[in-house]
Amino acid sequence: MSDGQDMMFELIREHASKVMTAVPWAQALGLQLTGIEKGRAFARVPWREDLVGNPETGVIHGGVLTALLDNLCGVCINTVLTEPKSMATLDLRIDYMRPAEKGRDILAEAECYHVTRNVAFTHAWAYHETREEVIATAAGTFALNDISRWASGNEAVEMVSKILGNKS
Repeated sequence: MSDGQDMMFELIREHASKVMTAVPWAQALGLQLTGIEKGRAFARVPWREDLVGNPETGVIHGGVLTALLDNLCGVCINTVLTEPKSMATLDLRIDYMRPAEKGRDILAEAECYHVTRNVAFTHAWAYHETREEVIATAAGTFALNDISRWASGNEAVEMVSKILGNKS
């Protein structure tokens, strides 16, 4: 890893507990970051009745899975960057393989497999116990932008600015 990648990875690791909770909708859904490695991130979303999409089956709504995989892809991208960047999802394809099971937490992992100057590419998986029986897979493409273009008042931007000692 380069010095910039080392710094970014250590910042993400040091502040991992805040990485998802700084995003309001991720906090509302209860998304929890459970681990990171260079180019990879792991998370879970606990089953909650208010996240159920179909009351007859008790299955978590597909939108929760989409939000989980999208957010986790962004986290894994951060582990390979050399400097903080803002991200925008350009494309996110979700393939639903089977329904989640009622009452069970959903685990997920994401991998950033390629980064250019302005775009990052990811794969992600949602499952109950192992990737052998996936609930959904994702392929994502994300725009990477100068962090100074973020809107002020964003808690994530303010956190990064404090960490880096900037007043962006």
